[in-house]
Amino acid sequence: MSVYTVAQINSYIRRMFCEDFLLQKLTVRGEVSGCKYHSSGHIYFTLKDESGVIACMMFRQSAQKLSVRIEDGRQYLVTGRIDVYEKGGRYQLYAEEIKPDGRGELYERYEALKARLAESGMFDESYKQPIPRYVRTLGVVTAPTGAAVRDIIHVARRRNPGIRIILYPAIVQGDQAAASIAAGIRALTDQGVDCMIVGRGGGSIEDLWAFNEEIVAQAIFDCPIPIISAVGHETDFTIADFVADLRAATPSAAAEQAVFDAYALMEELADLEMLLTDRMGQRIRRLKDRIAGMERELTLASPQARIRERRLALDHAGEQLRQLMERRIARDRQALSASGRDRYVNAMRAVLFRTRKRLDIDIERLEGGSPVRRLKSGYAHIADAEGRTLRSVRGIRAKDHLTVTMTDGALGVSVEEVQDGGKEE
Repeated sequence: MSVYTVAQINSYIRRMFCEDFLLQKLTVRGEVSGCKYHSSGHIYFTLKDESGVIACMMFRQSAQKLSVRIEDGRQYLVTGRIDVYEKGGRYQLYAEEIKPDGRGELYERYEALKARLAESGMFDESYKQPIPRYVRTLGVVTAPTGAAVRDIIHVARRRNPGIRIILYPAIVQGDQAAASIAAGIRALTDQGVDCMIVGRGGGSIEDLWAFNEEIVAQAIFDCPIPIISAVGHETDFTIADFVADLRAATPSAAAEQAVFDAYALMEELADLEMLLTDRMGQRIRRLKDRIAGMERELTLASPQARIRERRLALDHAGEQLRQLMERRIARDRQALSASGRDRYVNAMRAVLFRTRKRLDIDIERLEGGSPVRRLKSGYAHIADAEGRTLRSVRGIRAKDHLTVTMTDGALGVSVEEVQDGGKEE
């Protein structure tokens, strides 16, 4: 009995495939699942139908000629050859040409449910709840093992070491996954978390299908707590993404959006404290300046200040008067100088002449009314014994003593008789 190596067997099987003419050029219809664009430019995916699956890959040279982008859940016509990968011991379809051929069954179900839920209003923005800015308790519905939960915990602890995380270990793939995810959402709602992340890591459309089930969509829609959907990779979209209050491209991004950065918050608070201190300092300085101004105004408005102000004004006015007098004296002295003396003397003579003329007129007027002048004209002044001037004979009796004053002297006389209107007494 011969003994063969694994490599020999794989090589023999590969030759059998290569010798089969049918397998060298054929077209296969199927639904694409698990499509991955490698950084090398190659494309890896699975082609399936109701009964089976076949691994497929397309080299970069052929992939560059594609006019469409391969998407999970859609049905394609794939033309190529069947060959064996000897090192891995498996056969696969090496695609050379891919054409769309309608949509796959899962994709049709996805589109139908999406349209029905959109029509019912589940995707409406008016139902979206804002994510709390400061989440203290974070609920997570995902598988207890795997990269998704590790990424969420790592990012959340890095941003806020004091965050409390409650994990509901849900089934995220398979027939029981949808019910498990819905139960996890209800359980964390009863726990009273501030925010919830529902999701898992990437995978094919079959792997993520639980998040396309209506039971999960209804649980997310009914939840009173804000939910962030984080299913798969950035290019993966599920029904849960449209119903959730916020969609994150990855579980790590969901943790970034849910958990506030405590260190950034402390820096912000420090900046606000500095700003507040600066504003308070400015306010205090303005108030001090205002008080100082009011004190100056009060000082200026006091009676003592007014008296000092008036004294200063009087001193200033006195100084101005002194200066004016000095200037006036200086001008008068200048007027009396040799050049202006004659004019001044003539002016003084004219003044004296006018003054003397007025005096002569006044003297003449006074002399005209003088008693002495009247006495010289023959008049006399008669007074009784008590020196009172007499202007009438009434009141004079015989034997009264009178004084008669004339220009050159006075006579003392005694009344012999009084004649009043021709009557004798």
